Amino acid sequence: MIFVVLGTHELPFTRLLKEVDRLKTEGVIHERIVVQSGHTKYESEQMELIPFMSFEEMDRLYDEARIIIAHAGTGSIIQGVKKGKRVIAVPRLEKFGEHNDDHQLEIVAQFGQAGHIIGTEGPDDLEEALKKAESFEPVPFVSGRENILKLLEDFIDRI
Repeated sequence: MIFVVLGTHELPFTRLLKEVDRLKTEGVIHERIVVQSGHTKYESEQMELIPFMSFEEMDRLYDEARIIIAHAGTGSIIQGVKKGKRVIAVPRLEKFGEHNDDHQLEIVAQFGQAGHIIGTEGPDDLEEALKKAESFEPVPFVSGRENILKLLEDFIDRI
């Protein structure tokens, strides 16, 4: 199963769903597609669209998915990366009215350079990214949380 995650941002990301739909129709994608579509209104006979769901349902779908195709929001990416999933991140862009600025390009670049995800510049790169996903082994994500907490504790102890 492929799980497509659009998050909860109020602007639509129709470009991504149109491309996933096309790839399914043309037989590039053969498996079931479940979409957390958020505020993006879209109809498809090829995909199961669910606007919003509980954290538990999202978590279950992340676990079940073979590949995650996510908008490039940090929460959507990190949930897949922490689970060791093959994540393809597609940035929402300001020029298409998908976001307020282009910060998601930076997020894709950072996670991609670290080897955690397959980054794209947009939906037009999705077919190639899906081919890469077949052999992609993500670099495990290691949180810096413990190091930060230790630094803070040491600082407080010195005061």
